[in-house]
Amino acid sequence: MLKNVSRTGQRLATNAGEGAVPPIAIILLAAIALLVGANVYSFLEIRSLRDEVAERLVTVDERLALLDGSVERTSTQLDSKVGEVRKMVASAEKEIDQRARQVESRVLGRTNSLEKRIDESSAEHQARITAVGGRLEEFQADTQSKVGSLDGRVTTVKESVDKTQAELEKTIADLSSVRGDLGVQSGLIATNGGELDALRALGERNYYEFDMGKTKQPQKVGPIRIRLTGADQKRNRFSIELWADDKKIEKRRKTLLEPVQFYVMGSRVPYELVINKIEKDVIAGYLATPREVPRAAAGSTE
Repeated sequence: MLKNVSRTGQRLATNAGEGAVPPIAIILLAAIALLVGANVYSFLEIRSLRDEVAERLVTVDERLALLDGSVERTSTQLDSKVGEVRKMVASAEKEIDQRARQVESRVLGRTNSLEKRIDESSAEHQARITAVGGRLEEFQADTQSKVGSLDGRVTTVKESVDKTQAELEKTIADLSSVRGDLGVQSGLIATNGGELDALRALGERNYYEFDMGKTKQPQKVGPIRIRLTGADQKRNRFSIELWADDKKIEKRRKTLLEPVQFYVMGSRVPYELVINKIEKDVIAGYLATPREVPRAAAGSTE
Protein backbone atom coordinates (compact mmCIF):
# COMPACT_ATOMS: atom_id res chain seq x y z
CA MET A 1 0.00 0.00 0.00
CA LEU A 2 2.83 2.39 0.80
CA LYS A 3 4.44 1.53 -2.49
CA ASN A 4 1.24 2.46 -4.36
CA VAL A 5 1.06 5.81 -2.55
CA SER A 6 4.69 6.47 -3.42
CA ARG A 7 4.10 5.64 -7.04
CA THR A 8 1.08 7.95 -7.15
CA GLY A 9 3.22 10.68 -5.67
CA GLN A 10 5.86 10.10 -8.29
CA ARG A 11 3.27 10.23 -11.00
CA LEU A 12 1.88 13.43 -9.64
CA ALA A 13 5.37 14.86 -9.50
CA THR A 14 5.99 13.80 -13.04
CA ASN A 15 2.69 15.19 -14.11
CA ALA A 16 3.56 18.29 -12.15
CA GLY A 17 6.62 18.57 -14.13
CA GLU A 18 4.63 18.13 -17.21
CA GLY A 19 1.77 20.19 -16.09
CA ALA A 20 0.92 22.38 -13.15
CA VAL A 21 -0.22 20.30 -10.07
CA PRO A 22 -1.68 22.25 -7.24
CA PRO A 23 0.24 22.05 -3.90
CA ILE A 24 -2.88 21.18 -1.99
CA ALA A 25 -3.06 17.93 -3.84
CA ILE A 26 0.40 17.04 -2.69
CA ILE A 27 -0.48 17.85 0.91
CA LEU A 28 -3.61 15.76 0.78
CA LEU A 29 -1.72 12.86 -0.64
CA ALA A 30 0.88 13.15 2.11
CA ALA A 31 -1.83 13.28 4.73
CA ILE A 32 -3.53 10.27 3.26
CA ALA A 33 -0.23 8.40 3.31
CA LEU A 34 0.39 9.31 6.93
CA LEU A 35 -3.13 8.29 7.91
CA VAL A 36 -2.77 4.99 6.13
CA GLY A 37 0.61 4.39 7.84
CA ALA A 38 -0.85 5.20 11.27
CA ASN A 39 -3.71 2.79 10.69
CA VAL A 40 -1.33 0.12 9.65
CA TYR A 41 0.84 0.70 12.75
CA SER A 42 -2.21 0.67 14.98
CA PHE A 43 -3.39 -2.56 13.39
CA LEU A 44 -0.04 -4.15 13.97
CA GLU A 45 0.05 -2.97 17.56
CA ILE A 46 -3.45 -4.26 18.20
CA ARG A 47 -2.55 -7.58 16.67
CA SER A 48 0.57 -7.87 18.82
CA LEU A 49 -1.44 -6.94 21.92
CA ARG A 50 -4.08 -9.51 21.02
CA ASP A 51 -1.47 -12.21 20.66
CA GLU A 52 0.08 -11.27 24.00
CA VAL A 53 -3.31 -11.27 25.73
CA ALA A 54 -4.08 -14.65 24.19
CA GLU A 55 -0.81 -16.05 25.51
CA ARG A 56 -1.51 -14.67 28.93
CA LEU A 57 -4.99 -16.13 28.91
CA VAL A 58 -3.52 -19.50 28.07
CA THR A 59 -1.09 -19.15 30.98
CA VAL A 60 -3.95 -18.16 33.31
CA ASP A 61 -6.01 -21.11 32.16
CA GLU A 62 -3.11 -23.44 32.83
CA ARG A 63 -2.62 -21.98 36.28
CA LEU A 64 -6.32 -22.22 37.02
CA ALA A 65 -6.23 -25.85 35.93
CA LEU A 66 -3.26 -26.51 38.22
CA LEU A 67 -5.04 -24.72 41.05
CA ASP A 68 -8.17 -26.77 40.51
CA GLY A 69 -6.09 -29.92 40.67
CA SER A 70 -4.35 -28.79 43.84
CA VAL A 71 -7.67 -27.85 45.44
CA GLU A 72 -9.12 -31.21 44.52
CA ARG A 73 -6.11 -33.06 45.96
CA THR A 74 -6.25 -30.95 49.12
CA SER A 75 -9.97 -31.64 49.45
CA THR A 76 -9.33 -35.35 49.07
CA GLN A 77 -6.57 -35.26 51.70
CA LEU A 78 -8.79 -33.28 54.06
CA ASP A 79 -11.59 -35.79 53.62
CA SER A 80 -9.11 -38.56 54.43
CA LYS A 81 -7.79 -36.75 57.51
CA VAL A 82 -11.32 -36.01 58.71
CA GLY A 83 -12.15 -39.69 58.37
CA GLU A 84 -9.08 -40.66 60.36
CA VAL A 85 -9.89 -38.10 63.05
CA ARG A 86 -13.45 -39.38 63.29
CA LYS A 87 -12.15 -42.91 63.70
CA MET A 88 -9.74 -41.78 66.43
CA VAL A 89 -12.51 -39.88 68.24
CA ALA A 90 -14.79 -42.89 68.06
CA SER A 91 -12.01 -45.15 69.40
CA ALA A 92 -11.21 -42.69 72.21
CA GLU A 93 -14.87 -42.42 73.16
CA LYS A 94 -15.12 -46.19 73.26
CA GLU A 95 -11.99 -46.50 75.42
CA ILE A 96 -13.19 -43.74 77.77
CA ASP A 97 -16.53 -45.45 78.13
CA GLN A 98 -14.82 -48.77 78.94
CA ARG A 99 -12.53 -47.14 81.53
CA ALA A 100 -15.44 -45.25 83.07
CA ARG A 101 -17.32 -48.52 83.45
CA GLN A 102 -14.26 -50.17 85.01
CA VAL A 103 -13.81 -47.28 87.46
CA GLU A 104 -17.49 -47.34 88.32
CA SER A 105 -17.30 -51.08 88.93
CA ARG A 106 -14.24 -50.68 91.18
CA VAL A 107 -15.84 -47.81 93.13
CA LEU A 108 -19.01 -49.80 93.65
CA GLY A 109 -16.97 -52.81 94.76
CA ARG A 110 -14.96 -50.77 97.24
CA THR A 111 -18.09 -49.02 98.48
CA ASN A 112 -19.77 -52.35 99.13
CA SER A 113 -16.63 -53.64 100.85
CA LEU A 114 -16.41 -50.48 102.95
CA GLU A 115 -20.04 -50.71 103.94
CA LYS A 116 -19.49 -54.33 104.95
CA ARG A 117 -16.45 -53.38 107.05
CA ILE A 118 -18.36 -50.51 108.65
CA ASP A 119 -21.18 -52.87 109.57
CA GLU A 120 -18.70 -55.38 111.02
CA SER A 121 -16.83 -52.63 112.89
CA SER A 122 -20.08 -51.19 114.23
CA ALA A 123 -21.12 -54.60 115.49
CA GLU A 124 -17.70 -55.11 117.08
CA HIS A 125 -17.80 -51.67 118.71
CA GLN A 126 -21.27 -52.32 120.00
CA ALA A 127 -20.08 -55.58 121.51
CA ARG A 128 -17.12 -53.76 123.10
CA ILE A 129 -19.40 -51.03 124.44
CA THR A 130 -21.63 -53.68 125.96
CA ALA A 131 -18.61 -55.40 127.52
CA VAL A 132 -17.26 -52.07 128.79
CA GLY A 133 -20.67 -51.24 130.22
CA GLY A 134 -20.63 -54.52 132.14
CA ARG A 135 -17.10 -53.85 133.36
CA LEU A 136 -18.07 -50.32 134.29
CA GLU A 137 -20.92 -51.58 136.42
CA GLU A 138 -18.56 -54.04 138.09
CA PHE A 139 -15.99 -51.24 138.55
CA GLN A 140 -18.61 -48.95 140.07
CA ALA A 141 -19.70 -51.65 142.46
CA ASP A 142 -16.10 -52.42 143.35
CA THR A 143 -15.34 -48.70 143.68
CA GLN A 144 -18.25 -48.17 146.02
CA SER A 145 -17.01 -51.06 148.10
CA LYS A 146 -13.47 -49.65 148.12
CA VAL A 147 -14.76 -46.17 148.89
CA GLY A 148 -16.57 -47.57 151.87
CA SER A 149 -13.39 -49.30 152.98
CA LEU A 150 -11.40 -46.14 152.24
CA ASP A 151 -13.78 -44.08 154.33
CA GLY A 152 -13.05 -46.41 157.21
CA ARG A 153 -9.33 -46.04 156.63
CA VAL A 154 -9.63 -42.26 156.36
CA THR A 155 -11.49 -42.21 159.62
CA THR A 156 -8.75 -44.33 161.17
CA VAL A 157 -6.02 -42.11 159.72
CA LYS A 158 -7.82 -38.99 160.88
CA GLU A 159 -8.10 -40.40 164.36
CA SER A 160 -4.38 -41.28 164.24
CA VAL A 161 -3.52 -37.78 163.02
CA ASP A 162 -5.65 -36.23 165.71
CA LYS A 163 -3.92 -38.41 168.25
CA THR A 164 -0.48 -37.50 166.87
CA GLN A 165 -1.42 -33.84 166.89
CA ALA A 166 -2.57 -34.09 170.47
CA GLU A 167 0.66 -35.82 171.47
CA LEU A 168 2.65 -33.18 169.58
CA GLU A 169 0.83 -30.38 171.31
CA LYS A 170 1.41 -32.08 174.65
CA THR A 171 5.09 -32.54 173.86
CA ILE A 172 5.46 -28.91 172.85
CA ALA A 173 3.62 -27.82 175.97
CA ASP A 174 6.10 -29.81 178.05
CA LEU A 175 9.09 -28.10 176.40
CA SER A 176 10.72 -25.25 178.23
CA SER A 177 12.29 -22.00 177.09
CA VAL A 178 15.31 -20.54 178.88
CA ARG A 179 17.78 -17.73 178.37
CA GLY A 180 20.89 -18.46 176.40
CA ASP A 181 24.46 -17.69 177.33
CA LEU A 182 24.10 -14.26 175.62
CA GLY A 183 21.11 -13.40 177.79
CA VAL A 184 18.63 -13.70 174.92
CA GLN A 185 15.46 -15.66 175.54
CA SER A 186 15.84 -18.84 173.54
CA GLY A 187 13.26 -20.89 171.74
CA LEU A 188 11.89 -24.16 173.05
CA ILE A 189 14.55 -26.65 174.11
CA ALA A 190 14.40 -30.30 172.95
CA THR A 191 16.00 -32.87 175.22
CA ASN A 192 15.64 -35.86 172.86
CA GLY A 193 14.87 -36.86 169.29
CA GLY A 194 11.10 -36.99 169.80
CA GLU A 195 10.97 -33.45 171.14
CA LEU A 196 13.20 -32.28 168.29
CA ASP A 197 10.75 -33.81 165.80
CA ALA A 198 8.00 -31.85 167.49
CA LEU A 199 9.99 -28.64 167.06
CA ARG A 200 10.57 -29.46 163.39
CA ALA A 201 6.81 -29.91 162.96
CA LEU A 202 6.29 -26.35 164.13
CA GLY A 203 8.43 -25.15 161.21
CA GLU A 204 9.71 -22.06 163.01
CA ARG A 205 13.44 -22.85 162.62
CA ASN A 206 15.92 -25.06 160.80
CA TYR A 207 17.37 -27.86 162.91
CA TYR A 208 20.66 -29.75 162.32
CA GLU A 209 21.40 -32.76 164.55
CA PHE A 210 24.96 -33.87 165.19
CA ASP A 211 27.01 -36.33 167.26
CA MET A 212 30.75 -35.70 167.42
CA GLY A 213 33.90 -36.55 169.35
CA LYS A 214 37.17 -34.75 169.88
CA THR A 215 39.04 -34.22 166.61
CA LYS A 216 41.82 -32.00 165.37
CA GLN A 217 39.73 -30.61 162.54
CA PRO A 218 36.28 -29.00 162.96
CA GLN A 219 33.20 -30.74 161.60
CA LYS A 220 30.55 -29.08 159.48
CA VAL A 221 27.13 -28.73 161.12
CA GLY A 222 24.63 -26.94 158.92
CA PRO A 223 26.09 -23.56 157.92
CA ILE A 224 28.86 -23.55 160.58
CA ARG A 225 31.85 -25.66 161.73
CA ILE A 226 32.35 -27.03 165.26
CA ARG A 227 35.29 -28.64 167.05
CA LEU A 228 34.96 -30.30 170.48
CA THR A 229 37.86 -29.31 172.75
CA GLY A 230 36.67 -30.92 175.99
CA ALA A 231 33.76 -32.87 177.56
CA ASP A 232 33.25 -33.48 181.33
CA GLN A 233 30.61 -36.18 181.70
CA LYS A 234 30.63 -36.02 185.50
CA ARG A 235 29.91 -32.26 185.66
CA ASN A 236 27.87 -32.19 182.38
CA ARG A 237 30.14 -29.52 180.94
CA PHE A 238 31.76 -29.11 177.54
CA SER A 239 33.98 -26.67 175.62
CA ILE A 240 33.91 -26.06 171.89
CA GLU A 241 35.30 -23.86 169.13
CA LEU A 242 33.05 -22.82 166.24
CA TRP A 243 33.53 -20.87 163.03
CA ALA A 244 30.93 -18.56 161.50
CA ASP A 245 31.46 -15.74 159.00
CA ASP A 246 35.15 -16.73 158.85
CA LYS A 247 35.41 -15.90 162.56
CA LYS A 248 36.41 -18.23 165.34
CA ILE A 249 34.23 -18.24 168.50
CA GLU A 250 35.18 -20.09 171.67
CA LYS A 251 32.56 -21.39 174.10
CA ARG A 252 34.07 -22.81 177.31
CA ARG A 253 32.56 -24.76 180.23
CA LYS A 254 28.98 -24.72 178.92
CA THR A 255 26.42 -26.97 180.62
CA LEU A 256 23.97 -29.58 179.38
CA LEU A 257 20.84 -28.10 177.73
CA GLU A 258 22.25 -24.57 177.96
CA PRO A 259 21.52 -22.68 174.71
CA VAL A 260 24.86 -21.58 173.30
CA GLN A 261 24.04 -18.43 171.33
CA PHE A 262 26.00 -16.50 168.64
CA TYR A 263 25.19 -14.11 165.83
CA VAL A 264 26.06 -14.35 162.14
CA MET A 265 26.27 -11.46 159.74
CA GLY A 266 22.89 -10.31 158.38
CA SER A 267 20.74 -12.08 161.00
CA ARG A 268 19.03 -10.31 163.91
CA VAL A 269 18.08 -13.61 165.55
CA PRO A 270 20.94 -15.54 167.17
CA TYR A 271 21.88 -19.07 166.23
CA GLU A 272 21.48 -21.57 169.10
CA LEU A 273 23.51 -24.66 169.84
CA VAL A 274 21.96 -27.09 172.34
CA ILE A 275 23.87 -30.10 173.71
CA ASN A 276 21.49 -32.68 175.17
CA LYS A 277 23.99 -35.54 175.61
CA ILE A 278 27.51 -35.52 177.08
CA GLU A 279 29.78 -38.56 177.33
CA LYS A 280 33.51 -38.97 177.59
CA ASP A 281 34.99 -36.87 174.78
CA VAL A 282 31.64 -37.07 172.93
CA ILE A 283 28.73 -34.62 172.67
CA ALA A 284 25.40 -34.80 170.81
CA GLY A 285 22.74 -32.19 170.18
CA TYR A 286 21.42 -29.87 167.50
CA LEU A 287 21.90 -26.45 165.91
CA ALA A 288 18.84 -24.20 165.53
CA THR A 289 18.96 -21.39 162.90
CA PRO A 290 16.36 -18.87 161.68
CA ARG A 291 14.18 -20.00 158.79
CA GLU A 292 15.67 -17.52 156.33
CA VAL A 293 19.45 -17.31 156.42
CA PRO A 294 20.97 -14.53 154.28
CA ARG A 295 24.01 -16.60 153.28
CA ALA A 296 26.19 -19.50 154.44
CA ALA A 297 27.79 -18.68 157.77
CA ALA A 298 30.40 -21.43 157.83
CA GLY A 299 34.00 -20.16 157.75
CA SER A 300 37.38 -21.70 157.11
CA THR A 301 39.55 -22.96 159.91
CA GLU A 302 42.48 -20.96 161.12
